[in-house]
Amino acid sequence: MIGQHGTTFNETMQHYVDEYFDETGKDRATTKELAMWAIQTGRWEPPVDLVLRKCRDDFARAMREEYFKDEHGRPIRAKHAARMIEGDKQRTFWADMRRPTTTFNHMQVAFAQRREQIVGDCSQLSRDIDYYNGHHNPEGPIQLCFDFTDDVEESNFAGDYPVAPHVH
Repeated sequence: MIGQHGTTFNETMQHYVDEYFDETGKDRATTKELAMWAIQTGRWEPPVDLVLRKCRDDFARAMREEYFKDEHGRPIRAKHAARMIEGDKQRTFWADMRRPTTTFNHMQVAFAQRREQIVGDCSQLSRDIDYYNGHHNPEGPIQLCFDFTDDVEESNFAGDYPVAPHVH
């Protein structure tokens, strides 16, 4: 598709929109109408690996969202991803921490990488707050604490408490 009507993929797609209007005589269209027309006329075909990518995304989402309850009733994420080098490629491997075959190395890497993601999110949030406070905040600076010690400790208490016996 690249280079057919422009030098980039987007230029080609933009040209197809013009062709759609010219061929149909319409002056406006939804993206669904454009997509149906492009597929039916052979102007657009899905990438060969589209179904594979969708299936991989579905598996990853499902694994990220699988939790079980520990002996204290707390939700524990079951499956964890770790990016590792295998041969000359970086790949993401998933493992279920409940399985005895899951290695310490996998879990150590997975936890360290999740921590890096959290640090990255906090760093970005700090930059966003600094910008807002410096440019758009007439009411005084917004300040957030990035020490999560108390928050983590508090969240470790189970939300389900047994009902105390009623004493008369």
